[in-house]
Amino acid sequence: MALVRGRSMEPTLHDGDRLLVRYAVAPRPGDVAVVRFADGVVAVKRLDHHGADGWWVARDNPGEGRDSWSAGAVTDADVLARVVVRLWPRPGRLPGAPDG
Repeated sequence: MALVRGRSMEPTLHDGDRLLVRYAVAPRPGDVAVVRFADGVVAVKRLDHHGADGWWVARDNPGEGRDSWSAGAVTDADVLARVVVRLWPRPGRLPGAPDG
């Protein structure tokens, strides 16, 4: 399980959302995942694309938080888990990335 902190994934996820995650699953572009940045910060981000330097991760809210543009790519080993479903307080599957 993971807990969302902050507003970087709004409108998809909100501060306080509880997520069911699955470890040891092959990541795919567009997945929401638990990742660890090079400085050790663990965060929930959207996997944008995979390049030679690892996964580029994005935030759904361009005005909040950090992503690969500010913190660099995330290594394959640092994609820790894939989010399966939001458990609480708004149970349900996650929509895709917002437009824009």
